[in-house]
Amino acid sequence: MTKIYTRLILSVACLFLTIYSSLAQVEKSPARHEGEGPFGKLIIRGVTLVNSTGAPPIGPVDIVVEKNRITQIKQVGYPGVPIDPKGRPQAASGDKELNCEGMYLMPGFVDMHGHIGGQAQGANAEYVFKLWLGHGITTIRDPSCGNGLDWVLEHRAKSERNEITAPRIKAYTVFGQGAKEPISTPEQARAWVQQNAKRGADGIKFFGAEPAIFRAALEENKKLGLRSACHHAQLEVARMNALATAKAGLTSLEHWYGLPEALFDDKTVQNYPANYNYSNEQNRFEEAGNLWQQAAKPGTERWNKVMDELIAMDFTLDPTFNIYEANRELMLARRAEWHDDYTMPSLWRFYGPSRISHGSYWQSWGTEQEVAWKKNYQLWMTFINEYKNRGGRVTAGSDSGFIYQLYGFAYIRELELLREAGFHPLEVIRAATLKGAEALGMADQIGSVEVGKLADFVIIDQNPLANLKVLYGTGAIHLNDKNEVERVGGVTYTVKDGVIYDAKKLLADVRKMVTDAKQKENFEITQPGVAPRPGKVSTGKN
Repeated sequence: MTKIYTRLILSVACLFLTIYSSLAQVEKSPARHEGEGPFGKLIIRGVTLVNSTGAPPIGPVDIVVEKNRITQIKQVGYPGVPIDPKGRPQAASGDKELNCEGMYLMPGFVDMHGHIGGQAQGANAEYVFKLWLGHGITTIRDPSCGNGLDWVLEHRAKSERNEITAPRIKAYTVFGQGAKEPISTPEQARAWVQQNAKRGADGIKFFGAEPAIFRAALEENKKLGLRSACHHAQLEVARMNALATAKAGLTSLEHWYGLPEALFDDKTVQNYPANYNYSNEQNRFEEAGNLWQQAAKPGTERWNKVMDELIAMDFTLDPTFNIYEANRELMLARRAEWHDDYTMPSLWRFYGPSRISHGSYWQSWGTEQEVAWKKNYQLWMTFINEYKNRGGRVTAGSDSGFIYQLYGFAYIRELELLREAGFHPLEVIRAATLKGAEALGMADQIGSVEVGKLADFVIIDQNPLANLKVLYGTGAIHLNDKNEVERVGGVTYTVKDGVIYDAKKLLADVRKMVTDAKQKENFEITQPGVAPRPGKVSTGKN
């Protein structure tokens, strides 16, 4: 019986893999034709530095990069005063100088939950990579390697060599991927983990497993020095919640599943209605919206105990607030302005109501469901903010490509939602940079602007601390002194591994991809249940 159930659980893991990738690779990224560098010596002139160390902004500063390492950070003046050239780092013939006076520079962003497209979504690697880089994301963690580990490792290597236009990639294989038979014993789990490490994976993404198998895999993975992530699927969370998996060696929690269950003090299983079916995604997400209200309340003994234990284990929370935002305000997510220019027709179809596509569960989603999810968010955000305040690590991840959340844009929305949760803007930037680097074991290389670290930067001509919306590729709305509406912001330059990318040019490339796809299909975006104009094709779900 145990083996039968184990096969069921592993089949669920395969189902998630299917959801994320359709078990088919997306089109590979083409050779790089964008960006300048890396240079023997690059000097970025006159920026205001918004670092991730907790320090307030400082500027103007000049930042010197040699090949791909920061070698000098020098304050060269004072706000509002012309810069005296005498005290500035000097450039020699052949050196690259980038004039960024009046601009703001941050460390490159880390997306801790970045699936690289998907066949079901029709989102190929180039499309996804340019949306990420166009929003300042220089490092991503692929949590499942849905295109196959070999495919991801190939792109990881090409990105390291700057042969493709792509962020740095960390590969976390979904547990059991590629196994010739179901993993039904701890010994098989350990063997798979060892093989995964030999193949070059950076870690493992779990959805749950029978406890002895789960513990064996986590223990072996940790012994090998690799990290792990888990989406605690409801089919296994009652046996191992977030606290149990953290004690077993898990290093990061994705989303929030498993946390409320760890906080239960008057039950051990959530209040499923009698007609609940996990395969019915409306059931699944509707009832998930009631979970936090079933958990121990803020400030209670159970709340404090779970939080203290997780912090003591240096456990990382990667909340991905944005991916569930449509649950609390469906129209807000569905009508986001960037869909018009940046969402592929195939991706728009994938988002639409369906009983089959993951996260397209809008069978009957209304006011009651949204109100429940708003209450869910209040408690969830309270836990995350308090976790950060007590010294716990919180990172920024997007899980884009589902539930109306678009690559790049969704990441910036995640930063806004961290702000809503109570993070100071500087704490938001830290979660998006240094905390992600720590969680990946890369804090000695990326995550902050310090001498000796890699040259990963986000440069923008607006102050993101005053308004995070300026980081969106569509910019932020501004009314000028002439009473004219204009758009301001959008990342100006993304620097990854010393290569300078024109972020707006990358996004223009994406707009052209979308325009071409729409023209090819004679497609226009329409809302669910609304017919397209005569002669046009829409979602196919009307």
